[in-house]
Amino acid sequence: MAKNAIERGSSYSEAKLSKIRKKLARIVPAGEAILTCGSYARREASAGSDIDFFVVSNLGTDQPEWYQSAVDAIHSIVPNDPAKGGAFGGVELRKSLIQNIGGQKDTNDNLTRRMLILLEGDWLAGCGSTGSIRRDILDRYIAPQMTDHQLALFLLNDIIRYYRTIAVDYEFKTAEDTKPWGIRNIKLIFSRKLLYASGLFSVAHTADRTRSAKIAILQELFDLPVIERLKRMCGDERLGPTLSCYEKFLSQLEQPVIREHLKCLQQNNRNDEIFRDLKNEGHHFTRELLKLFEVTFDASHPIR
Repeated sequence: MAKNAIERGSSYSEAKLSKIRKKLARIVPAGEAILTCGSYARREASAGSDIDFFVVSNLGTDQPEWYQSAVDAIHSIVPNDPAKGGAFGGVELRKSLIQNIGGQKDTNDNLTRRMLILLEGDWLAGCGSTGSIRRDILDRYIAPQMTDHQLALFLLNDIIRYYRTIAVDYEFKTAEDTKPWGIRNIKLIFSRKLLYASGLFSVAHTADRTRSAKIAILQELFDLPVIERLKRMCGDERLGPTLSCYEKFLSQLEQPVIREHLKCLQQNNRNDEIFRDLKNEGHHFTRELLKLFEVTFDASHPIR
């Protein structure tokens, strides 16, 4: 029996991912990829979790002929759909992931998919393709003319832009698009913030390395789930207090009654006891993340 919610989430996620991958191996052709993001990619899913995924295709079509069979296979194992009308559940052309970065055609959906491929994406089909897609994106962000002492500022700035976009998107979806407020608020201060921190820490970890070493380090780190990535960079002992707060968040969300309660919670119920307890724990979590940053990267580090 898993000791805590982090271990339970990891075990549950791995079991479901294994089943999905076996099914999709018979459906998705070589060279194509289906990526998952969100709780399954982070290895913290529970029975109430949906599965966020999208296709990255080389075929130049809006929907490959095998697409619906793949979607049906995924839903046969995880029936909870991703949010409608967002960045998930669709098809992205591989070449579009590295075009127009920062330009007028760089939509929120493009930014979301690109950042999630780097920061938490994992494969449902096309393991090798997923790795090469990530490499293509890193090659675009980390230019050949970059000197060793420079941080990967192009990438760093887009990670920051992505987190700011999440915050703005949250305000729109909860205020104008009538999306569930309570659970989105809590996720914003826990899982979204941990993902953001893992990106900052990863870029910082490449300081004073050659371009090729920067790319290799980031590939290795981004291949790991978020918590394992932070453990690799910070160590179990340093990360302990941060994970203690995060475990409390996961232990609440894995309970169907609490998850449903937060989904139904309205903004005028900010003093709700369950919400308030999690919100206060979120403030502790933020402070622990800041402490972790300060002990991992001293005052002379360029990430400061």
